[in-house]
Amino acid sequence: MIRRFSERWIAFFAVAACLMFAGHSAAEQKYSAKGLVLKVDRPHKTVVVSCETIPGFMDAMVMPLDIRNVKELNELQPGTTIAFTLVTDKNSSYASAIRVIRYQGSQPDPETARRLNLMNSIVNPDAGTAKTLAPGDNVPDFSLIDQEVNRVTLSQFKGKVVALNFVYTRCVLPNYCLRISNNFGALQKRFQNELGKDLVLLTVTFDPVHDRPDVLAKYSATWKADPRTWHFLTGETPDVKRVCSMFGVQAFQDEGLMNHSLHTAIIDRTGKLVANIEGNEYTARQLGDMVNAVLSRN
Repeated sequence: MIRRFSERWIAFFAVAACLMFAGHSAAEQKYSAKGLVLKVDRPHKTVVVSCETIPGFMDAMVMPLDIRNVKELNELQPGTTIAFTLVTDKNSSYASAIRVIRYQGSQPDPETARRLNLMNSIVNPDAGTAKTLAPGDNVPDFSLIDQEVNRVTLSQFKGKVVALNFVYTRCVLPNYCLRISNNFGALQKRFQNELGKDLVLLTVTFDPVHDRPDVLAKYSATWKADPRTWHFLTGETPDVKRVCSMFGVQAFQDEGLMNHSLHTAIIDRTGKLVANIEGNEYTARQLGDMVNAVLSRN
């Protein structure tokens, strides 16, 4: 609690210092910025964003932002990556010209995406009727096997925050599964006091035929994962596909490797989906800021 309290006050004073700096000039100052949305408060027309560094103005930090054009709030939700203009003057600051950054995967071509969706409907017909969860939805329970061959169900973690991602162990690309796993490795370090008590990490393979518990055990050792708090999950193919479908994850064999989408989800203590972050363009620090925001809720 002391650590979270300190983080909030550090961010507050950092923002105040930035505004004082900008306040030396009565004219507006405008800065190009980018960040990950942590919270949206539509009634008060504000968002909380984990902002990247703005060279010459401020370090990366979590900060609240006023939104003057309410229409710009329409597409925003926790987990959305945005680019915007930070406007400051002597007395205030706000975000304008907000643009949602859509994730472009390794296959951005629309025709290729159409073929992959068609393949998914053939290989996994149930996925076509499965609803991809949206923020605020209750996450249905599921049950898989972890790296120590223990049965793990989502419902056993009720009362804790759950961070969930998807990988396959044969992925060799540093900006895909390795980055996704490394982000969780960073969470393991940042939240070592909360893990097990308030926070659990779940990594689901979308290659369950190859990634059996013994394979996942070796892979988890790469990240020095504590099996009591970071579970690497596999299971029967239909069970794994069901979990993937709930979060919009698609994966297909392609010459021995896999084409796949990337999703990282945060589930709150009541079992509701807070965010389903698509892609790999967020930083480990931003993911940690998202987790911290959910952990800090009353």
